[in-house]
This record gives sequence, structure tokens and C-alpha cells, in this order.
Amino acid sequence: MRISLRLAALAAATSFLLAGCGTTSWMPGSSAAKPADTVSTAPTPVATAPKKVRIGLALGGGAARGFAHIGVIKALESQGIDADIVAGTSAGSLVGAMYAAGNDGFALQKLALAMDEAAISDWSVPFFAKVSGVLKGEGVQNYVNKALGNLPIEKFKIPFGAVATDLKTGQPILFQRGNAGVAVRASSAVPGVFQSVKIGDHYYVDGGLVAPVPVRFARQMGADFVIAVNISAQPEAQASASSVDVLLQTFAIMGQTINQYELKDADIVLQPVLGAMKGSDFASRNVAILAGEQAAMAAMPEIKRKLKAMAGN
Repeated sequence: MRISLRLAALAAATSFLLAGCGTTSWMPGSSAAKPADTVSTAPTPVATAPKKVRIGLALGGGAARGFAHIGVIKALESQGIDADIVAGTSAGSLVGAMYAAGNDGFALQKLALAMDEAAISDWSVPFFAKVSGVLKGEGVQNYVNKALGNLPIEKFKIPFGAVATDLKTGQPILFQRGNAGVAVRASSAVPGVFQSVKIGDHYYVDGGLVAPVPVRFARQMGADFVIAVNISAQPEAQASASSVDVLLQTFAIMGQTINQYELKDADIVLQPVLGAMKGSDFASRNVAILAGEQAAMAAMPEIKRKLKAMAGN
């Protein structure tokens, strides 16, 4: 009898405990209220992390007008936008190499203002030698290597590519390894102004012949979002009696047609307002830097909007 009473008491206590734990069943249509602490079996939504967008800078050619690239970089950095990939042509390869190696916008501006034009304009006198230009281009090569401590491209902080043109085949080449000064020199070797650059068994000239603004190469290097900086001049703004300016004028005319196709693949196209500034006008470097800053800041709302949309925020 005592055992039966103990079992009954144990059963009652167990029922009480289970009821207190909210395990009482509830059936649809029952007059009893549905327990408030019923556990839901629906999956809990998991917030997805924003996609990492690889930002590429495609920096175009334009000789001294290339100082505008520095202003663009300064403006982007001021808004927390740093490039993951840099591709450059001609003047864009010079600024791009300096930036990709680890110099921020302010350091680039300091280098630009201290740059001695004579150091990169090493005139050659081709009395007997068969040369293809009046400038050797060794000054550009030496300037880059000295400024970067002979750091090879593959050791840059940011992946970098310099675009040049194979003089024999007319095909583009993207230098992503090796001597940075030589790559920039080849990318900047305007035919008729600079001598072609021999690398191995090939001769190379300015990349502007095939990619004035290297958007497709920035994509090829892995960029998801490409900001293109077009510093080429309108042909009428470059008219001059100077032989150098006539050659640069020729490049400007050629670049107009190529850029119509190249720039379509960019997410953002910046065109700093440089007016009639000539490609040989190194004295206006400050004006060009400011123009680059203004162009980037004017486009900043669109840049941020598109980056946010691509990241899935």
C-alpha cells in the first residue's frame, strides 16, 4: 500500500514538473490557449557578410597630364577607398607603379613636386646609331628604380601591371614581374619621342597604341570594379607647332577611337578637366593634381553607390 502511494506521488510530481517545463500538448481547435513558449522549428535567418569587391584602377596615358592620377588617388584614399589592383599605361604606369609599391596619395604628390623634369628627359644624340627616338628613356627607368629602391614588380604591395606594345606584332603586353623601371620605360616609349625598349628578343613601345586606358587589363588581373582615369586630351586642345606636341597630338587622336570601346567596360570613368594643358607641360603639375581630386570627388556619390550595390549591402 505504501509503495502504491509512493508511486502515485512520484507520478504526480513528474507530471507537475513536465507541465512547468512547457511540454503540455496543444491541439488546433482546443479551447485551451496555445502556450506562449512553444518552440518554433522555422530556421533562423543568417545575415550574410558583404561581398569583398576587388577595386581596380585603370590609369591612362597622357604624359604630364598624368599628374592628375595623383589627385584621383588622394581623393579616393580620403574616402577610405583603396585599390586592390592597378593597371597603367604610359604616364599611368609611372604613377601606378609608385602607388602600387606603397606610396599613398600625399607621398605621390611630394614626389611629383620634387621631380626634376631633366631627370626623365635624357636627350640622346643619334649620330651613327640607328635609334627610333630622340629620348633614350633611361632617365624614366632610373628615376623609378631609385625612387622604389629597385623593388621588382612582384614585390609591390598592390598587384600592378604596366601595358606596352610589341613593336613587331602590335600585340599588347602586360608586365607584372621584373624590373619596374624597365616596365614603365617600355610602357612610356612614345614612338618618335622615346627609343623603343629591348626586353629579351622583343622591342616594346608605348602601351597607348593598344590600350590608352587599360580597363580590360585591370579586369584581366581580377578587378570586380574598375575605376578608369582618362587623361587624354581632345585633339583640338593639343594643336602645337612643337614636334613633340604633334606626336602627342597624334596619340590623342588615336586614343579617342580606342577609348570608345575600352571605357565601356569600366564601372566608373573619371575625366579630369585639364583644358588645353599639353602633355609636355610639367610646370602645371599642381593644376593637374587638383583637377584629378575634383573629378574623383564629383563622382564619389556614384562610386560609393555602385560599390555598395556590388557588395550586396
